[in-house]
Amino acid sequence: MLKLPQSYSDRKHFLIVGALVAIVTVALGFFLLAILPIKAQASMQAEPIKWLFQLHLWLIAFLFALVVVFMLYALFVFRRRKNDDSEGEHFEGNTALEVIWTVVPLVLVVIFSFIGLRTLQDATSGGDEVQVKAEGFQWSWAFSYPNGVTSAEMVLPVNKPALITLQARDVIHSFWVAEWGPKQDLVPGMTTSLHITPTKVGEFQLKCAELCGLSHWSMAATVRVVPEEEYTAWMDAKLAEQNLQTASR
Repeated sequence: MLKLPQSYSDRKHFLIVGALVAIVTVALGFFLLAILPIKAQASMQAEPIKWLFQLHLWLIAFLFALVVVFMLYALFVFRRRKNDDSEGEHFEGNTALEVIWTVVPLVLVVIFSFIGLRTLQDATSGGDEVQVKAEGFQWSWAFSYPNGVTSAEMVLPVNKPALITLQARDVIHSFWVAEWGPKQDLVPGMTTSLHITPTKVGEFQLKCAELCGLSHWSMAATVRVVPEEEYTAWMDAKLAEQNLQTASR
């Protein structure tokens, strides 16, 4: 029987494994995107966050395939055959391969760190026009505007940059409107902030994304994004209502 050169056999195995890794990566990547739908699409900040999240899913699919396919291929192809009691072939480490699997992950970490920092920078850019303070407490939300208007719901004009100042009265909470993308913690004794530009009119739900106690599940509030003229009318009505209440005391 003609015995193939070891180098040719090695290349053949690597080509097969490489093809299997590519196939599994694509299949798993689309599977993850299908079962993990991203709702973030209703703010200017949502698109880069959505893209970064999808990029991470593809990286996860590739790393999973790289490890699992190599492992299963080795277990199946190089398993000990029946009645084979011979010793396995001795081989030394591969310096080039060790350098590659050390350097490549390091490069990927640096690249993803850079992309993450750029995405965070874009999501926290200034140019704010609308300001509102959101206070979280067990287990509800309260909103107030610079002109003194307070409300149990948050109302913002569409396509206008907004600065949401966040404060916690008791324990750590987290401000998250899934359709907007970013979320931000509220830390007792600190003031944090979230920059957002809503791009879709509609009614959304604000949820606390940090386990904060017994009724954490019910800590939600309504967020309405409306046309600018409707926002102005709502603000005038709330201001007149509060002035009337103050005058009647």
